[in-house]
Amino acid sequence: MSASIYSNSSFTDSPYGLKLQQTISATGTSSVTIPTGINRVYAIVIGGGGAGSTQTTGGGGGGGAGGYSAGWTYISTSVTVGVGGTGVATSNAGQNGGSSIYGMVMAGGGSGGLNSTVGGAGGGATTPTGNTSTVSYTGAPAVIALGYASGGGNAGASNVGVSTGGGAGIATATGDRTAFASGRGLITGGGGAAGTSGVGTGGAGGTGDFYAGGTGTTGTGTGFGGGGGGAGYTGAGANASANNGGNGGAGGGGGGAASTLGTAGSGGNGVVYLYY
Repeated sequence: MSASIYSNSSFTDSPYGLKLQQTISATGTSSVTIPTGINRVYAIVIGGGGAGSTQTTGGGGGGGAGGYSAGWTYISTSVTVGVGGTGVATSNAGQNGGSSIYGMVMAGGGSGGLNSTVGGAGGGATTPTGNTSTVSYTGAPAVIALGYASGGGNAGASNVGVSTGGGAGIATATGDRTAFASGRGLITGGGGAAGTSGVGTGGAGGTGDFYAGGTGTTGTGTGFGGGGGGAGYTGAGANASANNGGNGGAGGGGGGAASTLGTAGSGGNGVVYLYY
């Protein structure tokens, strides 16, 4: 016999029995009004996802997921929500996601896929550059592998974590090639890409705790092999299309990589929740 805590009507995901009072998803800096008499709130803060990258020959690396931070903070009259990195069709590193902050709770954006086949790292309390993550808000260390914020994939899938890095792409442009997926997590990175004269298969975006990552494409020739977008905290990653990467899901999902100068997937925007 199995049971689910969600069948209990008194169960809530709200921290400490507080109520979710404000959800802020508009990117950039805006004003916040907290009722008089409330001096501290509990904030969940999520950074924007990194964009995937593309390569002239072969496939790029997926973008890393935005960081996830949560905790008590003094009240503030302003909030910043990080925008997801924008995917482009030129051979460069993917754009990093923007940081989000409310009071003293902050979360970095995910790193864009590198200007190579290497995936970008998941965000910690600040935004990483490259495939090594940054220290998380909890104090968990920066890593290049498995961690609270995991490193980007280098010749492989990214590791599992709370915010995962992007999967690696494949540089070889002949034969049948399959790129790598992002690891599973709360918020996940995008899949790597494969551009080849044979059968190319893009890596899937990582599977999130709440939403699915997008799928990569499969086909013969360099017009296929895009990587799927990673799952965000509030939305699923988009599937790849032809040799273009899928966009990351809303709430920090990393963008999927593109192959052979396709357009890389953009990262999902961040979000901030305030409980009191």
